[in-house]
Amino acid sequence: MSVIYLVSTMKTITIWFVLVVQLLKTGHSSEKNDQILSITPTTLEQVGIVKNISNQYETALWQPVHSQYIKEETVVHLFVPANSSATVKDLLQRYNIAHEVLLDNTNILIEMQTRNDSTDPRSATSYYERYHSLEDIYYWINRTAQDHPNIIKTILIGSSYEKRPLYALKLSFNSENKNALWIDCGIHAREWISPAFCLWFVQYALAFYKQNQDITNILDNMDVYVLPVMNPDGYLYTWTTNRMWRKNRSISRHSCVGVDLNRNFDANWCTEGASNDPCSEIYCGAFPESEPESEAVANFLRSKKDTIQLYLSIHAYSQMLLFPYSCTLDEAHNHNDLLEMAQEASQNIRRYYRSTYKYGAGAQTIYLAPGGSDDWAYKLGIKYSFTFELQDRGRYGFLLPPSHISKASNEALLAVKTIAKRVIEKTQASAV
Repeated sequence: MSVIYLVSTMKTITIWFVLVVQLLKTGHSSEKNDQILSITPTTLEQVGIVKNISNQYETALWQPVHSQYIKEETVVHLFVPANSSATVKDLLQRYNIAHEVLLDNTNILIEMQTRNDSTDPRSATSYYERYHSLEDIYYWINRTAQDHPNIIKTILIGSSYEKRPLYALKLSFNSENKNALWIDCGIHAREWISPAFCLWFVQYALAFYKQNQDITNILDNMDVYVLPVMNPDGYLYTWTTNRMWRKNRSISRHSCVGVDLNRNFDANWCTEGASNDPCSEIYCGAFPESEPESEAVANFLRSKKDTIQLYLSIHAYSQMLLFPYSCTLDEAHNHNDLLEMAQEASQNIRRYYRSTYKYGAGAQTIYLAPGGSDDWAYKLGIKYSFTFELQDRGRYGFLLPPSHISKASNEALLAVKTIAKRVIEKTQASAV
């Protein structure tokens, strides 16, 4: 058993020990706690009941992202607040629907994740093994750029609906005017491991350039653009109001708030797999790029389309390496190249970290999801375009403990290095 595995295991045990102690102190029973349930309907009637529960009661569907994807033998992960727990469980039991508690007392876990000791990146080596508020991330962006003025440039690419800045960092080692890699994080507000990875990647690049052969090769051949938080309004809202929030925070004439930014790009926009209902978690918006966040990213990518060779969008959870298309069942023209890259990355993760990542075209691997940023980037001409779904596979879901940030980020980092190296090879070969 490796030392890394032992340390990770001990961290997990420590978290659960703290949870148990807190539970004993509060004297809460499970019926009075927010919970995550794993539900498996096996008949059409049960599917209908589970769909109704997710739509009609105060719950949050984690997996799949929308009730339309719930089918027989589909595992459903559902966040159930304490005030809905008795009703939901009564319905599940009445119709003999198999279910179990994945996470109990989630409010304590959330409290632990939002607890932070310092905002100074230089104060502790564990800075990148914690989640950070939006204010902390803005501070980190400014400080990191100030500390590395010859390498990092801060680019204001636009602003959010609530007028918060969208800052991208440009990492440029050695010469200018190289091909480039784009990474965006935090397009969905509740996926906290995503911004955590963007911070992790930047710090790793700075620390291991000229130390690690793979990252040195990548940075010598590519500039890197990193957008740590694409959805700052939604991310802030998950810290202050609703940890389960997914969309942005735009307000229209409708009563419901927010658009799914990953359904708002012009790639078979608002067809099967998206919704024109403003109250839906997969609401596509009024028109393609109706949201200032998606418009800002699209405009920036359009301005750099001749140099950006690789597009990466970081999501969670389910451990998948996906590529176009998600908006159609048709195969991309370079499907085999994308498949080989994703397969190699998945195999490397399996070899080094013993974690299993599914891989494939989005629509074929999970379901149709039109209006996604990776499909749009691909149609723009960035022919190496990927979406990573990071840890885990449902044990913690969107509430991945801070103790898991290191392994999740290292897995994603290995995938980035694997794919980026192949893109550099193919780009150089085609230039000869």
